[in-house]
Amino acid sequence: MTVEARLAARFDFAGRGTDGRTEALAGATTFLTMAYIVVVNPAILGQAGMPVAAVAAATCFAAGVASILMGLVANVPLALAPGMGLNAYFAFTVVGAMGVPWPTALGCVLVSGVAFLLLTLAGIRQMIVAAIPPHLFAAVAGGIGLFLGFIGLRDAGLVVNSPATGVTLGSLHQPGAILALIGLAIGAVLSARRVRAAVLIGVVATSAIGWASGATSFHPPAYSLAALGETAFQLDLGGVFGGAGRHGLGVLEILFVFLFVDLFDNLGTLVAVTRRAGLVGADGRIPRLDRMLLTDAIATIVGALAGTSTVTSYVESAAGVEAGGRTGLTAIVTGVLFLLTMLAAPYAGLIPLAASAPALILVGALMMAPLTEIDWRAPDVAIPSFLTLAAIPLTFSIANGLAFGITAHALLQLAPGRIGRGDRLLLVLAALFVVRFAWLAS
Repeated sequence: MTVEARLAARFDFAGRGTDGRTEALAGATTFLTMAYIVVVNPAILGQAGMPVAAVAAATCFAAGVASILMGLVANVPLALAPGMGLNAYFAFTVVGAMGVPWPTALGCVLVSGVAFLLLTLAGIRQMIVAAIPPHLFAAVAGGIGLFLGFIGLRDAGLVVNSPATGVTLGSLHQPGAILALIGLAIGAVLSARRVRAAVLIGVVATSAIGWASGATSFHPPAYSLAALGETAFQLDLGGVFGGAGRHGLGVLEILFVFLFVDLFDNLGTLVAVTRRAGLVGADGRIPRLDRMLLTDAIATIVGALAGTSTVTSYVESAAGVEAGGRTGLTAIVTGVLFLLTMLAAPYAGLIPLAASAPALILVGALMMAPLTEIDWRAPDVAIPSFLTLAAIPLTFSIANGLAFGITAHALLQLAPGRIGRGDRLLLVLAALFVVRFAWLAS
């Protein structure tokens, strides 16, 4: 039996309508849209006093192992890496504002990962997925599409901050913006012509144009693979369990935020990507959900041991799905590329944001389809769905979007007295969300 035949049998190519070449291209596409994390994550965690080179190696290692594990265990095209947002919370709030040493903060990440694992083994996370109504998941998928598009527009410099209006149109005379528009045109034309590798071709072509024209430049810092030892297994669990006296309720707050954001960010990403890949059953259930959630929990533990903040599923996986990825081989290819990048982690910056940004914009546009499944004429459906759809990109958080949507849905079901036995978990979740918002406000 040939290697291709073995892969086809192992990952069910026939059942999912794909082949080895498509899966490899999809994995490369996902990697290119995620590669920025290899440069950005060390820059953020470095501000917490962590050694930058070590974090770069840990980022590649954690992303590589987690993505390969997801592909092997769950057979879905879902890649993982240290999460944006959670790394900023780690660096600027936990270490910077609260004064928690970074080894103790890593210990908090490990404890949250173990808690995820226990919640998964107990079936709690699966119950949460089953309790959330279908129209909210459709809104999450569309919200993530808007989220990706907004990130892409911002990375391209086409949308910038404005003190008057919050955001506004960026300067179209900047080299990065011009390059991104060229990349967007290339990707859009290829997508319209049904070229399966359109996103990947667009990223590579735009990068080449940027380097050839001098519109982009990059100066990699000093780096050594051996630096991984400076963060690996350097976490301080004693500081977590004995830190209540020094940090008060702060440690509990840290653990809660890590748990909450990772839980609901992951659920939203997982549902959106599997829906886009056509892997959701006719009954709305996600096959192998247990394996996906289990892998996600293990990924956070691996990341903490390697020396990086919470590892989570990446919405950029949708780029690989759009390129045709339908099986775990896509995630494995992405993971292998991350492991290879460990040899020269900072060189991931050779792919400029202006090249990966158009890919996110295109994928975001194509993720709007689930919004047609929502009954926008029914207020009890439309209002929670809209709040979910709007809050995800505007608050830069999938978790916040789900929090608004679930709370609104519970309220609109409770008001006319339509809460059934199956809705009780949603009421509990809504109450927890209200407590969380009150906590954040204080």
